[in-house]
Amino acid sequence: MAHIDYFFATISPYTYLCGIRPEEIARAHGATITYRPVDLMSVFTRTGGQPVPERHPSRQDYRLQDLARRAALRDLPLNVKPAFFPTNPAPSAYAIIAAQEAGGGSLSTLVATMTRACWAMDRDIADDDVIRDCLTQAGFDPALADKGLLAGAEAYHRNTEEAVRLGVFGAPFFITYGDQRFWGEDRLDDLEAHLSGRI
Repeated sequence: MAHIDYFFATISPYTYLCGIRPEEIARAHGATITYRPVDLMSVFTRTGGQPVPERHPSRQDYRLQDLARRAALRDLPLNVKPAFFPTNPAPSAYAIIAAQEAGGGSLSTLVATMTRACWAMDRDIADDDVIRDCLTQAGFDPALADKGLLAGAEAYHRNTEEAVRLGVFGAPFFITYGDQRFWGEDRLDDLEAHLSGRI
């Protein structure tokens, strides 16, 4: 069976723009998917990338234009300069890791809800109440926000180390069985074409 490792960051606007499409693509092609939140700043610094404020102004300007266009194409609301960015992504990542372990809800909805909270609703996804609300909306026990924090931190670290080892350098990043790699929300169509055998 085909499998997708989905490396992402809850503070990534391009992860937000993916919505639930990665899950829909996997399901349509009989593939399984593992959600692997990573420390994106660590990935950047270790693979030659730069945090947004350190990029050349021309790159920062292009990013804002690109985000607005991608959001319009996806018909999604987007604040390109949200109130709580950057924020600490670790607590939301730990909650997603705990939810994946616990089961009982929709992980695709949880990731979409977490990222929407940041990029469309000006909510702080480092805040426990916001995390609990997102867990609830996705059908998970909101108490997961307070459980397994050490295990979550360890898994978050492992995900980040594995991401760097496998060649991940940004988010979202998809790696299929057979080591086909797809970087960015704008490569979801390519991922789908690969899973269907067209490329």
